Amino acid sequence: MLDGRRVTTHWQQASAMAAQFPKIRVSADAIHIHDGPVWTSAGISAGIDMALALITEDLGADIARHTAQQMVVFYHRPGGQSQFSALLEMTSPQERFADLLGWIRSNLIQRLTVDVLASQVGMSSRNFSRSFRVAVGMSPAKAVERLRLEAAREQVENSTLPIEVVAVMTGFHDPERMRRAFLREFHQPPQAIRRNAAAEAA
Repeated sequence: MLDGRRVTTHWQQASAMAAQFPKIRVSADAIHIHDGPVWTSAGISAGIDMALALITEDLGADIARHTAQQMVVFYHRPGGQSQFSALLEMTSPQERFADLLGWIRSNLIQRLTVDVLASQVGMSSRNFSRSFRVAVGMSPAKAVERLRLEAAREQVENSTLPIEVVAVMTGFHDPERMRRAFLREFHQPPQAIRRNAAAEAA
């Protein structure tokens, strides 16, 4: 069924899949891929993106957008977009931290304190903060902000959701807090980034 087709899977499993099934063209970076009658996705949150892409194809963008809003998830990340590019910059050889980064990306709307993150991997808060910084290369708070910024920028550039809604969905909650984070990271406020993206797409 998959021989000769382009597919995707979670980036951690892509090399093994390509080695085991050499006739399949495995993309380690795409979120989801549609090749003929076959759809493949890179993971749980990527599966949601793929489901929304299927709804878009069958029922149109308006219904897909409404579905995403009802589910309080993002609409939409193009299938060819990199799998969590911020995550790829924060790779950790320790599986529990790699899994935690993916969990954070799927739960940005939550209050992601050090205590919450530490409990997710079964560690004390003090030991977690120290171990996370060594393994990932930045503090837990910085990693969470990076992932929130990436998710927020995706929505600012690719959706018409109000900035206030994007702030809530990505865990900033306060639009002004998100604006300050954008200025630190991108040197532009969200509104300017949205205008630039719209101009490039025109």
